[in-house]
This record gives sequence, structure tokens and C-alpha cells, in this order.
Amino acid sequence: MANTTNFSVRMDRDIKKQCESLYGELGMTLTTAINVFLRQSIRAGGFPFDVRLDTPNQETIAALLEAEQIVNDPTTKRYADVEEALRELKK
Repeated sequence: MANTTNFSVRMDRDIKKQCESLYGELGMTLTTAINVFLRQSIRAGGFPFDVRLDTPNQETIAALLEAEQIVNDPTTKRYADVEEALRELKK
């Protein structure tokens, strides 16, 4: 038998149930899934997936600023509903 040890993890009860169900469908226990994650972390030298803040790129920032200007521009044409806007587009 492998040299094993125990450790405890506190987690949201619903998350645990969802993960147990998910990994059960894959034919493994939550313990096995955690071990897979830890082994992949060792192989990758860190998280085995990207962990980062979702910061928008310059193009997205420019689009957001443009949208904000349009919303705040009182001369921008307004539509009562989507159908009206679509009719205008089809002209």
C-alpha cells in the first residue's frame, strides 16, 4: 500500500455534492479527483489551468468606453423595443 496521509478540506456542501456527482459519472471518487488535480499541479509546476483576473484587453476597453459615450449622448437615436430597432436596420 502507498504511503498515504489524511487532510481535511472545508468546502460548500452543495459544491461537494455536485463534484461527487460529476466525478462519480466519470467513475472516480472526489478523493481520486483531488489526487488527480494535485498530481497535475506537480507536473505543471503550479495550477494545471490558468488562474488569472479577467481583465479586458484594450479593444474591449475601447468598446466599453464607446458604448458608455453612446448611452450618455442625448442625440443618440433611441428605440422603444428591439423590433423597432430591427426595422430601422432593415431600411
